[in-house]
Amino acid sequence: QVTLVESGGGLVQAGGSLRLSCAASGRTFSNYGMGWFCQAPGKELEFVAGISWNGGRTYYADSVKGRFTISRNNGKNTVYLQMNSLKHEDTALYYCNALQRDYVPFGSWGQGTQVTVSS
Repeated sequence: QVTLVESGGGLVQAGGSLRLSCAASGRTFSNYGMGWFCQAPGKELEFVAGISWNGGRTYYADSVKGRFTISRNNGKNTVYLQMNSLKHEDTALYYCNALQRDYVPFGSWGQGTQVTVSS
């Protein structure tokens, strides 16, 4: 079982940057692909970015390609999301989770971290 704690969110102006972190507990962190997801008010949970177990492969939702970068440090049991050129429509609660397979989360969710982009 992996426990997840997201951090790094905040209020930023459009065009700004944030770096989200997801700290995972549990010895099996490095066995799993990891992903970032977001949920805006009144909307469903959406996939944002994914990374393979060793960091060798990354993939993104079309809406964030070229602006967001996912990475991981297995030695620190942490996955990151560097968010650049933020837009108002990026405003959402962001979560990380382990991936059962590409794009598909499994396991318990953390509390998330709020990203608010002012226009």
